[in-house]
Formats: sequence, C-alpha cells, structure tokens
Amino acid sequence: MQKQEAKQRIDQLRSLLNRLNHEYYVLDKPTLSDYDFDQLMDELLALEKTWPEFSDSLSPSQKVGGEITKKFPVVRHKYPMLSLGNTYTEGELLEFDQRIRKLIDGRRLEYACELKFDGVAISITYQNGRLLRAATRGDGVRGDDVTANIKTIRSLPLQISASVPKEFEVRGEVFLPHSSFVKINNEKIALLEEPFANPRNAAAGSLKMQDSALVAKRQLDCYIYGLFTDDPISGTHLEDLGLMKTWGFKVSEHTRKCLGIEEVMRFLQTVEKLRPNLPFDIDGAVVKVNDYALQNALGFTSKTPRWAISYKFKPQQASTRIKDVNYQVGRTGAITPVAILHPVAIAGTIVRRASLYNADKMEELDLHYDDQVFVEKGGDIIPKIVGVKTECRSPQSRRIRFTSDCPQCGTALQRVTGEAVHFCPNYQSCPPQIQGKFEHFISRRAMNIETLGQGRIELLLEKGLIKNFADLYDLRYEQLFGLEKNIEDTYTQTTKKIGFREKTAQNLLEALEKSKEVPFERVLFALGIKLLGETLAKKLAQHFGNMDNLIQAHYNDLVSIPDVGDKLARSIIDYFQDATNINVINRLKNAGLQFHSQQQTQPAGGILSGKTLVVSGTFEKFSRDEIKELIEKHGGKIAGSVSGKTDFLVAGDNMGPEKRKKAESLKVAIITEQELKQMLSEKPPATQLSLLFDE
Repeated sequence: MQKQEAKQRIDQLRSLLNRLNHEYYVLDKPTLSDYDFDQLMDELLALEKTWPEFSDSLSPSQKVGGEITKKFPVVRHKYPMLSLGNTYTEGELLEFDQRIRKLIDGRRLEYACELKFDGVAISITYQNGRLLRAATRGDGVRGDDVTANIKTIRSLPLQISASVPKEFEVRGEVFLPHSSFVKINNEKIALLEEPFANPRNAAAGSLKMQDSALVAKRQLDCYIYGLFTDDPISGTHLEDLGLMKTWGFKVSEHTRKCLGIEEVMRFLQTVEKLRPNLPFDIDGAVVKVNDYALQNALGFTSKTPRWAISYKFKPQQASTRIKDVNYQVGRTGAITPVAILHPVAIAGTIVRRASLYNADKMEELDLHYDDQVFVEKGGDIIPKIVGVKTECRSPQSRRIRFTSDCPQCGTALQRVTGEAVHFCPNYQSCPPQIQGKFEHFISRRAMNIETLGQGRIELLLEKGLIKNFADLYDLRYEQLFGLEKNIEDTYTQTTKKIGFREKTAQNLLEALEKSKEVPFERVLFALGIKLLGETLAKKLAQHFGNMDNLIQAHYNDLVSIPDVGDKLARSIIDYFQDATNINVINRLKNAGLQFHSQQQTQPAGGILSGKTLVVSGTFEKFSRDEIKELIEKHGGKIAGSVSGKTDFLVAGDNMGPEKRKKAESLKVAIITEQELKQMLSEKPPATQLSLLFDE
C-alpha cells in the first residue's frame, strides 16, 4: 500500500469507527456486529503502527487505551465546579421553589429536571472541536488531569465535526453500568482479587489507573449535563442539552422540562419508580431553573447556586427478622455490634447484616431475638436498623444484651467513662486488632503497599508468615507463591479463592521495596499509635526530625507541640515504652524504611513565626495544601480548627459558616488569599492588617 492510499484508508476507518461508536454507545442502535467492528479497529491499529506519521491523539484507536500515566497533573478549572445544595423532602423542595419565586415576583417557573447519577463528576475541555483536556472535580477549583483515561470512554466524541465554539467545556458524570460492574467483579474474583464495593467506587478507581488500556477494559460510560462557554450560545439549559446531543454527546433521555413545582414532584415520583430498573446507579434528581437569564439574576450563595438543588431519594427500606448479633473488632479494639438478619432485598441487593453502632444504640432499639425490624441502606450503601415492630414481638422472646467479653480473644471489654464505644484491651494478641493494624500499615495514606489487601493479610497471618510489620520485609517469593484460601465474598455471597500466583507474589515484593521510599511522617502514621492521626504525625516528624529523638521525648516535650494534648502524649509515651514496639522499629530501620525527616524545620525567624493559622475553603491561585506549605515555609503553624490560640483564619470560597462565626466571636483576624500574599511579600504594605504582627 502506498503512503497516500494508507492515509486515505486511515481517514476512512476513523470516520467510520467514530460513526459506529456513536450509533452503539450513544444512540443504542448498532449497525455492525462486534466482530466486524473489532476487525475494522484492528485494521486501523495496524495501519497507524505502520504509518506513525499519520498518528493522531484523537483517533478512535485511542478508545482502546495504551497510554501510561505515572502522575496525574493538577489543573485549574476555568469555570469552578460548584456543588449543589441537598434536599431530602418534598417540603424542602417547596421551600426552594418559594424562595426563588419571591425573588422573581412569584412567577411560575420553568425547571429542567435531570437524574442525579452516582458516579464521578468530570470537566472536559474542547478546543477547535478536539478534546483537549479532562479533569476531575478535585476541590472545585483544581482537579486531576485524567485525559488519557477519559479518551477510552466510547460514548465521548474525541473530535466534533459540527460547527462548535472555538473553545468550550462540558460537564458530565462518569459511571460504571451495572453490567460492567458485575463483569469486573467476576474477573477480579477469578484472579483472586478483592471485588469493588459498588459501581461508584469502581468508576473513581478506574479514572486514577495509570494504564489507560486497563481503563478501556472497564467500559466506563459518561452522561453530559452541562455546557460552559465565554459567550452564551442559547437562552436555556435544555436548549444547550439539545445542542450537545447534536454534537455527538450522550445526554440522558430522562431529562424533562417541568412547568412549576407540581410537575417537578410528578417527575420525581416517576424517577423513583424507574430507579430499580435503570442499568446504572442514581441517588436522586437535580432540579434547575431552566432560563439562564433567571439563573444569573438569582446568583449564588457562598457555597452553592440559588437556582439549582439536588433532591436525594429516601434510603430504600424493608422489613425482616433479626436472628442474632455478632461483634466485630476493629484495629483499635473498638467493638461494633452487627445484626444478623433473615435475607431481604433492598435497593437491588440482598441484605443479611446491618450495623448497630454501639451498646447505646442497641439499648435505644430494645432489640429482642426474632424481632421484626425495619432496615434501610444509609446513603444506599450501609444497611442499618431504623426501627422495631414491637407489636409483632413474642412475649417469650429474650432481650439481646451487649457482650461483656471480646468475641475473638475472650478478654473482658472496657468502656471509658463518657464514651459510647466498648473496646478490647488485648491489643498485642487479639487477632482482628492485629489484622486491622496491618491493614492500616499498608493503606494508601500510610505505606501504600499495593496488592496486599484484607484477604491476603489474613492468609499470611494464618500461615504464620507475619506477626508484626517487620515480618513483611522478610517475605520471600518461595514463601508466597501458591498460597491460597477460600473466603466468603460479601458482594456475590459466594465463596472465592484468594492468594498469591506468580504475578501477585512478585508485585507484592516490588511494592514492599517501593514502600521503603515512603517519608518518615507517613511511616510514623503507619505504625498505628493510638490517637495519632496523619496531620499530627507530620508535625511530630518535622519537630523531632527522626525517630530516635521522638522515642526519647518526655511528656513536656510532646505537649509543648500545638494540638498535642495530654491523651496523645501519654499514648505516644506508652507506645515507645513497650519493648516489643521498639524491637519492630529497629527491624524496620534495618529493612531500610525512612526514619529521618526530609522536611525542613519551620524557619524560626519567618514573618509568621509564632503565629497559628487555620486555612478553610477553596482558593483561586493556590490549592489548600499549597497555602499551608507557604505558611509553614514562613514559620507559621497550621491548626485544624479555630480556637483562642488562632491568630489568623485564611478564608477561601465555600468556607464553612461555623468556622467564620467562631473566628468572629473570638475576634480572630479573617484574611483572604490575596491579603496573605501581601503579608508574605518582602515589603508588605503598611496597612492595619500588617500591623497585627506587632501586637
């Protein structure tokens, strides 16, 4: 084939495959079999490989992925991605309607009503008709660039042939259809891997995968529900949706125009009945004023638009009988009661267990064996008991009383006065506590040891290969390969095998080696010292510089650090007085983990030296973490909440009203991002604000 012939055939195939993708994934009207489609795609891939000079980042061949992304850059949204206010009752929705009509002289409103998809919000920018960039919501001002992974979604056009603005942005929701979710979980089970808990988590995890070829296999989908341009194209939201549909975007067919709040109510009733039969998850509906001129007139509150609201459906509820109560033991020894139920269908899944939270909740419900109970899924995820049909209770039924001993090791439980939770004090040898500590140690914000999930930790503990964190770094390939066990899968209610094959064993060893690069503050957090969270672990690491200094620290040394109170100081001292813990730390040192801080200590003479600041909200020029780093660089200290010790509250958009209210009541100076920058400049202006440093 000659060069010109190859170019013509490549262009022809791209045009044809784009049309076929649109027919299949957007119109749901395929005109070609999957086999024939794959043959055409294979031909295009072969031609693009032979003639790389004709490569195009927006070719339909990009739908199969292949790009590797080691890091997701943070990008700024041109138009902030704001959240919506939530409402849960028809009464609240009527109040929303009344508030708007008061502002527009009581006129009858035209609303655009849409499904509220349960997925991941995405912003996609097009330039000259070509997909330029896609970013997650992030903090609303900045998000992660996930362009390579978004390109794999078959229903999204990579290039638009219609007449479109030079640059525009669409907003949508990336989701995983139920069919894809079941397929992925079946594949994960076959590979002895943990299944996803729900489609939303699976979609979010897929968008952050490094290999776009793997993302393509997940078969994500996306509905578009918003258009943003510098100059308005039409006068209403529904007109924009229709326009985007002609451009090739997938727009929900369930969107409706409703004249007045009464029609909105009918729409919500229809959708709630439709919900169980939809091929994807929704958790409510979105109601928007349709007219853009009215939207602009109504404007925004400090956090949300006044012209739109999210209506959340009530959790789906069912009635069943309680058989028994089991008790789960957490990594800190906290005991959580779990009701064992006769199986009942709720929100498309079979529920067999429900959380009871603590002894006080059980006392409040006054549960008896074989009680008829009402169960709902809070947030459509976690089942919980919300009531008891006491009139159905048998006079002979026995009351269910909270256990007095640990269900795993038999140790007598303890309860701190004034606290709701019982706990098992046997932290050294209670099996669930040991496993929970390992799960914390390997977690993403701690040592980030991939491949080693809950089931595999349980397997290694059962085989006696690990007893403490240091044992992980002594594991060898020959010990791991071939290990497996059967566990119950909570999603499919079936038994599955989990263990180590050739690849998973090698992946674990590589992940353990990589974890030796994790900085000291995260290693300290990973140890699981009681009451020591991520933020204070960072402060301690920076303050003491290395583990030896921290181990030798006295009580007064610890409580002198901001936010380190009496309980945490004593917890840290108790931890390091345990010879077993010191032995594990020494072994981890020898294994090569980081026990020296790479962070520079806060400069003693910085302009913010001795000042405590709280940062809240979203900002225009910097992310919240960048502002915190800037403050620390200039000697300031960061606190999580406003108190009498706070010198400044750096206030951004969407800041919680309670923080502002407390700052005002305590007469804490509230400053903006720009005012903070002025303070930190070499020659700050002689304003009243800068004089605050001289008080």
